[in-house]
Amino acid sequence: MFLQVYEGTGGKPVKPAGLPGWKDTMSHYEYPLLIKNLLLGPIRQQTPNLIHNRDLSRYDYATFGRRIARLGSALTKLGVLPGDTVAVMDWDTPRYLECFFAVPMLGAVLQTVNVRLSPEQVRYTVDHAGATVLLCNAEFLPLLASIRAELRGIRQVICLTDTGVAPADFPWDGEYEQLLAGGSPEHEFPDFDENTRATTFYTTGTTGLPKGVYFTHRQLVLHTLAVLYAMQIRPDDVYMPITPMFHVHAWGLPYAATAGGLKQVYPGRYVPDLLVDLVFREKVTFSHCVPTILKMILDSPAAQGRDFTGWRVIIGGSALPKTLCQRALERGIDVFGGYGMSETGPVLCVARVKRELCGDPASEVQYRAKAGLPAPLVDLRIVDANMRDVPHDAAASGEVVVRAPWLTGGYHKDERASDTLWAGGYLHTQDIGTIDPHGYLLITDRIKDVIKTGGEWVSSLQLEDIICHHVSIAEAAVISVPDPKWGERPVAIIVPRQGASPDAAELKAHILKYVERGEISKYAVPERFVVVESLDKTSVGKIDKKSLRQKYGASPPA
Repeated sequence: MFLQVYEGTGGKPVKPAGLPGWKDTMSHYEYPLLIKNLLLGPIRQQTPNLIHNRDLSRYDYATFGRRIARLGSALTKLGVLPGDTVAVMDWDTPRYLECFFAVPMLGAVLQTVNVRLSPEQVRYTVDHAGATVLLCNAEFLPLLASIRAELRGIRQVICLTDTGVAPADFPWDGEYEQLLAGGSPEHEFPDFDENTRATTFYTTGTTGLPKGVYFTHRQLVLHTLAVLYAMQIRPDDVYMPITPMFHVHAWGLPYAATAGGLKQVYPGRYVPDLLVDLVFREKVTFSHCVPTILKMILDSPAAQGRDFTGWRVIIGGSALPKTLCQRALERGIDVFGGYGMSETGPVLCVARVKRELCGDPASEVQYRAKAGLPAPLVDLRIVDANMRDVPHDAAASGEVVVRAPWLTGGYHKDERASDTLWAGGYLHTQDIGTIDPHGYLLITDRIKDVIKTGGEWVSSLQLEDIICHHVSIAEAAVISVPDPKWGERPVAIIVPRQGASPDAAELKAHILKYVERGEISKYAVPERFVVVESLDKTSVGKIDKKSLRQKYGASPPA
C-alpha cells in the first residue's frame, strides 16, 4: 500500500511520481475527522456507563445520543444553519455536554460564553461572535436581563434550568427540555469538511477587549486523541470536570471522556463540599482544575480527615505549586501538572512521572510540578529573540513556541493579533521556560511577569513557590514595581494561613536560605510584603497579576 500524497491543505490525493498502480477505489470513503465520530464507540457499543447531572439525574449513552439528535433537530427548526453561531451560558452540566456535540455537528459554531466576565464583556463577546441563538441558565437571568436589549444578533433565547420551568419574568423563546421534546431522536447529522469551524470562545489578556479563538472539527478530534493518550485515560475511569466548560472546552476533557465511554459526573456550580461528596459517592477517579480550586477543595470542611486515594487530578491554568503538590500527595491524590493555553486547545504537555527519574519523594514532587512532556504531535521549542533554539540543559531559558495540529488558526476578526501570535510560523505562548535533558518543560514565568532587577532576571513563579514553603503562608503572588536604582524590584503579596501573623524579617530570612543554596539571586529577595485576605483571581480562578499590579505596582511613598 502506498501513502497518499496531498497537494496543499484539504486537497484530493494525487498520484505520487514513480509509483505505478496507485489509485483509490471508487467506493473509498474519505473519513472526515468530525466531532460526531467521537460518539461512534460509546453509542454503538451500548456503553452501560452513565452521565450524571450532579445528584439530580442520570442517563446512559444511548439516551445521550438521542438527546443530541433531538437538540440538533430542534435547533434546525429554530432556523440554525451551517455557519451560524449558537451561544451557551451554563454551569457544568450534561446539557452543556449535549451542546458540545449537537451544535458543531450541525455545521454551526458553538460559543461557550464566559459567564464570569463583566456584563459589558459578555455582551461584547456574544455580539462579536455573531451569535443568533442563546441558551442561558436561569441563574444568569439578572446578567442576561441587563444586556438583552444590546444583543443585536440574538433571535431566540432558550432557558436552561434543572426544574424544567422557565422563570416567568423574562420573555424566553422556549425551555430546553421542551425544546428537546419537539425534536426528532432520529435526526441525522451530515458529513462536511473537517476543517469547518466548530467552536469559539473568548480569552482575556492584559490589555484590550477579549479575543476570540476558534477551533475546527479536525483540530478538536486530534486534540481528543492526543489527550486520551497523554493523560492515560482508562475505560474504567470516572470523570468529573472542575474546570468551567466555558474555558477551552473544559480543557477538551469532556470530548475525551465521551469518546472513551467513561462514566461522567457533572457538578453544576462549584460548591466545595458538594465536590468532595461527589468524589466519594460516585467514586470519581479523574478530574482537572486550577491550583486555587484544588486548595479550596482540600480546605473544605467535607475534606477534612478524608483519604482521596484513587483520585487523579491534573493541574493547569497556572503552575502547580510544590507545596500544594506535596499536600495533595499526602492526602492520596495522584496530582500532576499540565501545560497549555486557550490558543492551544489547550493541552500541550502533561507531567506524567518517569519513575526512573525519581529517586526520592522530593524529586518526584519536582517532576510532578513541572509543565511536563509534550503530548504526541506537539512540536515544542524554547527559543531566543531570534527564534534560535536554546540548550535543553534545565538552565538556558527562552520563549516557548509551538506547533501542533489543533492550535487555533488565529483570533476572530483580528488579523494583526493573529499575525503576531503566529510570527515565524510558530505559535508564540509568551511564556518563558527551560527544558531539561529528559525533555521536561518547566515554565519559569510569563514574559510580562518576569522581573529584571540589578541586572538579574527574577522568576516570579519560583519566588512565589519559595514563599509558599514558609509555614505561615497560604498563598503568594509576586509582582514587579518600578525602582529608580534597580529598574524593577519584586513585591510579594501574601495571604497568611489562618491564625498566622507572618513577619517580613522572618520571610526574608526564609528566602535568604534559598539564596545561600544558590537557587535564586540575592536580588530576588523582596523588601516589601503586602498582607491581604485573598488574592485577586481571574474568571477561571488564576491569580490576576494585572489587577495586583494596578493595586500594588507603584513604589511606596518615601
